[in-house]
Amino acid sequence: LGYNGDGQSSVPTNALRFVSVASGAGHSLAITENGGLVAWGRNDAGQRTIPAGASNSVLAVAGGDAHSLALLSSGSVLAWGDNSFGQCSVPQGLSGVQAIAAGRNHSLALRTNGAVVGWGFNTYGQASAPSLSNVVAIAAGYLHSMALLSNGTVVVWGDNTFGQANVPAG
Repeated sequence: LGYNGDGQSSVPTNALRFVSVASGAGHSLAITENGGLVAWGRNDAGQRTIPAGASNSVLAVAGGDAHSLALLSSGSVLAWGDNSFGQCSVPQGLSGVQAIAAGRNHSLALRTNGAVVGWGFNTYGQASAPSLSNVVAIAAGYLHSMALLSNGTVVVWGDNTFGQANVPAG
């Protein structure tokens, strides 16, 4: 369904059953039931060329504009594809990760201690998370990022050109 100019909607039919999916601008990713990874669609920056270290240990995936992320069962993060803005340069020593998110050209990781780590394109501060604790979920948009706190509140940072960082009251 939808635009398929890069093959991003042509789901492979020869793969195992999928348990999780993610999409980038023109590519798609899926985790198979055995923890493997399948990718299809645009590959002009290598965003669907899965690194060898991602075999049978993937817990989560995320797709940016032309980069991809995988959270491994070890709590580490793999990144590949376009690295023009450092979006694939996972911070050295990053560990204890429980969730990932990919924006247009930035990446986020949620650590098990509730802290958010960001890297990549940061002109609007979208990769620089404010000092937060008790974060339970993260999301990355085109030029902004979000965190859901354990008390149910949402914190947004980065570009606010269209009001995307204005969390509604209540």
